[in-house]
Amino acid sequence: MVEIEISDLDLRYSQLRIRNRKREGRLLSSIAERGVVEPLEGVDADGLHLLLNGFKRYRCACRLNLKTVPYTCLGPDAVTGIAALLTNAQTRHLTILEQAAFVDQLRKLERLSIAEIAELLGRSKAWVSVRAGLIGDMTELIRQKLFGGVFPVYSYMYTLRQFMRINSANIRQIEQFVVALSGKGLSIRQIEQLAYGYFRGCKSFRRQIRSGNIGLVLHEATSDEPVGCNRYERAALKDLAFISKAMRRVMDIGHYRRLQTPAFCAQADLLTGRILNQWGRFIRTMRQLHDRSGYA
Repeated sequence: MVEIEISDLDLRYSQLRIRNRKREGRLLSSIAERGVVEPLEGVDADGLHLLLNGFKRYRCACRLNLKTVPYTCLGPDAVTGIAALLTNAQTRHLTILEQAAFVDQLRKLERLSIAEIAELLGRSKAWVSVRAGLIGDMTELIRQKLFGGVFPVYSYMYTLRQFMRINSANIRQIEQFVVALSGKGLSIRQIEQLAYGYFRGCKSFRRQIRSGNIGLVLHEATSDEPVGCNRYERAALKDLAFISKAMRRVMDIGHYRRLQTPAFCAQADLLTGRILNQWGRFIRTMRQLHDRSGYA
């Protein structure tokens, strides 16, 4: 560990780390009291100190007008330094998206294959492949929003990506949603509610989100009394919501072996027969309603 001038640090890899303003605020208070205790990490190449780890500490030090910071060199070049960062104990401090960004950088720097990166890092090919796919799936604009800390990584990873897999939402639709909600200060739960309305709901809901009317559509997504609907429409929506929930419950109970008493079987036979007799008409009605509401 050495002490170096803060102005000597090269920040070209800062876009590979996710900004977190809340954590950075807490870190600022700590550094103001104790100074920079944990050294920044980078590589020394071509006479430059290329910073790889410690960007929050760097920004805090700049805000506090510190002239020097402790620094540790991880290797003689970027490939060696990135490999060291991904294989040592610091990996636990990197999010999966940050790991993906460094894996992508390894591919760009040396044109390494998945197998070569896996061997370099001592990881499985599956581990590398998953992370390479994360970066490959997103547009540059989505990447900027995620790494800029204005859209939650968790929401992208575990809410939006499921719509790409299950609902075949294309990446441009995902990008529009991310851009519309970035910097709004929404919770993960609120983003999830809006996502279901955006990717499974009607076109007017999507237009409202893209127009920036987040408060209105969030109220619609969470309210038992949707805004803009008359009494008959609200009753119809409640019926549809009840059917949706009942269908999920019935699909679950179909596997219960304890549903076998003679009384139950007799009544269930009558009810299921009645449902099946109406099934064709019910499905046609649902398809017509879905198609018509989709064009609204």
